Amino acid sequence: MDKIIKDLKKLVLFKDEIEAGDIVLIAAKKPQMLVYGLVSDIVRDDTKREDWWHVSMHILSLPPRKVNWILRTPQMTGLEIFTMDGEERFMKAINFGRKFTPAGPENKKKDNEKPALRRVK
Repeated sequence: MDKIIKDLKKLVLFKDEIEAGDIVLIAAKKPQMLVYGLVSDIVRDDTKREDWWHVSMHILSLPPRKVNWILRTPQMTGLEIFTMDGEERFMKAINFGRKFTPAGPENKKKDNEKPALRRVK
């Protein structure tokens, strides 16, 4: 699972936090899958001592499914791999707000570099 997450971080720009309205990427080892979810609500679970949350999501699959997972903060922010029914899972919000450039020296922008796009009349 660690290799899958490492590869995903090269391809996807993730957020460090999560909030309602975010799109999350969910990875599972068995069955091997990658799916997106739309977070609809995050509510604190007051019945537990630690920081546990009810995370309501719409899994964007066919057919779409509504799920409610009870997770700790490190689990829902991608800091910790968690298990469900004994199988490893990873979840982290995707950052659509910034431009993603794959790592590498050829992709580093120089201070005096002009934008690659220009207006053509």
